[in-house]
Amino acid sequence: MTSLSAAGSHVGKVRSNNQDSGYAGTHLFVVADGMGGHAGGDVASAIAIQSIAHVDRPFDSVDEAENALRAALLEANGELAESVFQHPELTGMGTTVSGVVRVGDRLALAHIGDSRIYRWRDGELTQITKDHTFVQRLVDSGRITAEEAAVHPRRSVLMRVLGDVDLNPEIDTEIVETQPGDRWLLCSDGLSGFVSDERVAELLVEHTDASAAVGALIDESLDEGAPDNVTVVVVDIDESPTSSAPQPVMVGAAAQPLTYAAKAPKRSVRLPALLLHPLKAVTIPEDEHFEPESEEFLRELIAEDARRKVRRRITWSIGLVLVAALVVGALVAGYQWTQSRFFVGVSDGQVAVFQGVQQGIGPFPLSSVYLESGIDVDDLSPFTRQRVEATINADDLPDALSIIERLRDELD
Repeated sequence: MTSLSAAGSHVGKVRSNNQDSGYAGTHLFVVADGMGGHAGGDVASAIAIQSIAHVDRPFDSVDEAENALRAALLEANGELAESVFQHPELTGMGTTVSGVVRVGDRLALAHIGDSRIYRWRDGELTQITKDHTFVQRLVDSGRITAEEAAVHPRRSVLMRVLGDVDLNPEIDTEIVETQPGDRWLLCSDGLSGFVSDERVAELLVEHTDASAAVGALIDESLDEGAPDNVTVVVVDIDESPTSSAPQPVMVGAAAQPLTYAAKAPKRSVRLPALLLHPLKAVTIPEDEHFEPESEEFLRELIAEDARRKVRRRITWSIGLVLVAALVVGALVAGYQWTQSRFFVGVSDGQVAVFQGVQQGIGPFPLSSVYLESGIDVDDLSPFTRQRVEATINADDLPDALSIIERLRDELD
């Protein structure tokens, strides 16, 4: 039987625990990516998903669903703060959350952090949510490109999350239309950070079953080395009023018993990963962390980014100067070598000694007349004239002069 929705999660090839959580139900579909490392990223995402799951119910209107989803995220935020109060060792934990509730042909969306919601429609994949990250701020302001953001040293800085840092965090909510044939994708950055949108779209087309699509997307992330946890939820829209999985399912940390004990960090790279992905597998992504969304902090980060750009430009400039110097040096050395060579040829109908080589660079010759002998080419025998016209190489200047003398002897 073809499934309309499915969820899956994988720890990845480097992380020692799964800090992601996901949920696919009858009406509600959510992905959460915990932060706080071994101190509680898995706890944060699990608490959030388990707290939000009660919204998986029918609503009379999509506006009611939107309000309920926003309230559920704020409720989850309060539970996270309470957990930190009771377990101070979890201070600093938090989680992203991206979720949708389907009400007929409309969806209520709620989003905070850098997990993502995409819509695939008529062969086109569109990112619906916007990342709440520092680098996204730089992209929005035109300071860097999306390609530069992907490798920016501050790409792990989140500007908004659920956690113990803000009792009333700003949550993006939206109501969007959907239609039969649409496919919705919710994912943590373990997918979006390592698999291109173009490849994601290809896999969504290749696998019509939601469960198969989830498995293919996770496998693709693993094939790319998957250093981070990866969680994927796929929701297909048809004529039915819901897009339920065979039964509601939680994946990742939310599917495990909740424990507040910190886990010992372990970042050993597995041998198969080294053999299959020797470059990617050893690249351990920096743990995401939250920074307050204050103007002072933003100014500090922007100033730091400006300094980084200046340093990069200086480095590139120095590199270009060094390359240019090497090229010029090579050209000068090459030209000097050509001027140490001599050959005998024809200049204005006379036999002459040339300094340089017969070749040129484009329209620029690499030789010049060093000595005109006064011997007319027409006075030479046909065979000798042909040799001179084709040029005669000399080992050095004395050898070139001796060739001229031999030609004079032939005329005598």
